Amino acid sequence: MSHTEELEKMEPGFGLDEAVAEAQRCLLCHDAPCSKACPAGTDPGAFIRKLRLRNLTGAIRTIRENNILGGSCGVLCPASRLCEKECSATGIDRPVRIAKLQRFLIEHAWKTGFKVLEKPAGPAKDKVAVVGAGPAGLSCAAELARRGYRVTVFEAPPEPGGVLRYGVPAFRLNAEFLNKDLAELETLGVDFKFSAPLEGLGAVERLLDDHKAVFIAIGAWKPLRLNAHQKEIKGLFTSVEFLAALRQGSEETLFAGKFSEAAKAVRGKTCAVIGGGSVAMDCARSALKLGAKDVYVLYRRSYSQMPAEEDEKQAAMNEGAHFLLLNQPVDYIADKDGHLKGIKLVRTQLGGKDPSGRRKPVEIRESGWTLEAQCAIEAIGNAPDDKARKLYPSIAVNKGGLILADEKHGRTTGRGVFAGGDIVRGPDLVVRAVRDGKTAAAAIADYLEKKRVKQIITRKPGTVPFTGEQSER
Repeated sequence: MSHTEELEKMEPGFGLDEAVAEAQRCLLCHDAPCSKACPAGTDPGAFIRKLRLRNLTGAIRTIRENNILGGSCGVLCPASRLCEKECSATGIDRPVRIAKLQRFLIEHAWKTGFKVLEKPAGPAKDKVAVVGAGPAGLSCAAELARRGYRVTVFEAPPEPGGVLRYGVPAFRLNAEFLNKDLAELETLGVDFKFSAPLEGLGAVERLLDDHKAVFIAIGAWKPLRLNAHQKEIKGLFTSVEFLAALRQGSEETLFAGKFSEAAKAVRGKTCAVIGGGSVAMDCARSALKLGAKDVYVLYRRSYSQMPAEEDEKQAAMNEGAHFLLLNQPVDYIADKDGHLKGIKLVRTQLGGKDPSGRRKPVEIRESGWTLEAQCAIEAIGNAPDDKARKLYPSIAVNKGGLILADEKHGRTTGRGVFAGGDIVRGPDLVVRAVRDGKTAAAAIADYLEKKRVKQIITRKPGTVPFTGEQSER
């Protein structure tokens, strides 16, 4: 198998017999704790019950009507700490594999050509603008379109998906799978404006000239960086750069553009991935599939404190990644031509708890050492893009640049302006972004139908939104 095939091939899902057998393990709980634990409200208790009775069309309908990204969530959702964690079968044997059942049903719909969603009949309602075609924006657009609103989605990249397309490795969610998952949005009549970045001061607010409401869902794409020397070092990437570059590749364009830069930096080289979350595991596995000689995951805390899911960590190790724990990168070393040749590290030990509840890493004096590496990928988190702030200067944000929006409605400080997803929460789960989109769509509909939607978020006296002098969320 070629390196490109390694990068593109997803793990297979259930077949029909496997899926029905797994559904038979469901205890048919009356209160369905699994359904209560799904942030997106996909209602696994209901679709598993229908699958168990071989009512596949009914099961598919339950998923699609509740979650426009049902297939993608079935692949990416960390079900082991959400719906599957609450499964009552856990105490008897093991939890029902809910996510794989969800994926099976959506894939079955594709194979049979069964479509659930249709453009509603009757006169079209008001125009609504959605800024961003990631999970939150797509969810909001779908819900509004189903309610009869004329929805236009403005997206800077040339294709929809946001983080699903440009921030997740293809071996977890490839373009073919994602495109099929999004196909019913066109059926609903959603109008997409691709390669259409908003520009200029107040561009979001100006959308209200032609639209009755706006939903902001632009995500958080600015990569956080280490406080280490970063200038003019070849072979040093952020996770955003690295993963986006890999999604642009194919066998024909393997050594063209950004893919070429990433591929050449990794293949046959020793690569270090800095961070301990899901994105770090994605980067480590991608580097290995691309042909890295060795991959080291550098993390300043212990294994148990790594934010990545256990199955993600195990997958990275099973594929050959080495974990260097309790080590803090402090500087990069480049050769005379500017190519990375090493990373300076200091060993750490865990001290008292920080505000997040995790124990602080404390550097051990005189414990410095150097790891030889020709490639490094920083995967330590994202924040809102500073350049995006000028697009909505009248909307209040916190000091980190996240838009202030209330949890119940997604309402911001701007009249008719709503927001959700990572631009409100910071980097978070796809299922929570889907929920934000659904929540905001319902609130927008209430707002446009003149129902009372209380504006919970208010601007405090003296706040100057565009300078970042807002109170914390």
